[in-house]
Amino acid sequence: MEPALIYLVAGLSGALIGLLLTLFGGGGSVLATPLLIYAVGVKDPHVAIGTSAAAVAVNALIGLASQARAGRVKWPCAIVFGASGLSGSLLGAHFAKQIDGQQLLIWFALAMALVGLSMLRRVQSQGDPTVHLTPPLVLKLAPVGLLTGLAAGFFGIGGGFLIVPGLMAATGMTLAHAAASSLVSVALFGVATSSSYAASGLIDWPIFAALVAGGAVGARAGAAAAPLLADRATMARRAFALMVIATAAYVAWRARAGL
Repeated sequence: MEPALIYLVAGLSGALIGLLLTLFGGGGSVLATPLLIYAVGVKDPHVAIGTSAAAVAVNALIGLASQARAGRVKWPCAIVFGASGLSGSLLGAHFAKQIDGQQLLIWFALAMALVGLSMLRRVQSQGDPTVHLTPPLVLKLAPVGLLTGLAAGFFGIGGGFLIVPGLMAATGMTLAHAAASSLVSVALFGVATSSSYAASGLIDWPIFAALVAGGAVGARAGAAAAPLLADRATMARRAFALMVIATAAYVAWRARAGL
């Protein structure tokens, strides 16, 4: 594939990811690695994971700025959760780099399937909008954050599908506040994971730039399309979840064939 075409496909992939992230929230970034491998043509799964983790971190920071302006981020809870998971994400990334690329993709496919299944669950919005950090909450948030960071670093994904329910279960905050606050951890885990991969020379920076640029365009398109799906949000989310599960099956099949 010609370099210009590679970057065009990477930009289009980023636009698709940005669109899906804006429309459906957690779970969209899990498509970045399969797109880089099977659409863009990145040969090394480790490079695909490192590059996608860096792009996810940038997307999370952009989203976090918007959510912070809206006052939805519960900063004390978010910082405790993210800080406790930071070492876990570095450890997870270290372990992932020691595993054969095709075997790692099989584990990644399992994570994708779990993301899809989690999106099929009924979304609950009840919770306490006035929740604030207390010592007992710190004891709940820290271990959950550590385990979530480990998973995010190992699979090279944002981890929002784990962070949101983890924040809600540990603190009792609302879904809106948990989704906004989760972006702190997604950004931290993404920076930590991609830094680990970058130190090993496992990030394709031109493709990363194309992903980020495309993601910005996709996010704008998603914001414009969101009102059109308002009446069909549940059906659209389930359709997207089934697409993620189908993609997970394809990734697992291709990875097994490559062993």
